[in-house]
Amino acid sequence: MANTKDTQQSQNSQKEHKEQSGTAEQGPKPMEVLRQARTQLGELIGMSAESVSSFERTEDGWSLEVEVLELARVPDTMSLMASYQVDLDPEGQLTGYRRVRRYERGRADAHRPGGR
Repeated sequence: MANTKDTQQSQNSQKEHKEQSGTAEQGPKPMEVLRQARTQLGELIGMSAESVSSFERTEDGWSLEVEVLELARVPDTMSLMASYQVDLDPEGQLTGYRRVRRYERGRADAHRPGGR
């Protein structure tokens, strides 16, 4: 009985170690996915991704909404921003993107369902 308990504790410890060291078979860590998504989108559209406003794991990989500075203006609150819907495979490679909205940086959106 004690042997079974020891074996289970050892397996749990190994699993935790793999998750902490990034060697679990679940693919890249969320922060790695965020960095890859911003970099890949920036290279494709030729603009700098400033932030990620939504992020979730899906059945097909990852789905993010990324905020991009499209046109810098003075004052900065008048700069033109855009939100891009970005889809990635389970390994964090970009599989598709589309611009979902454009807005002035200083202008607040009306409340939208789902927080977007």
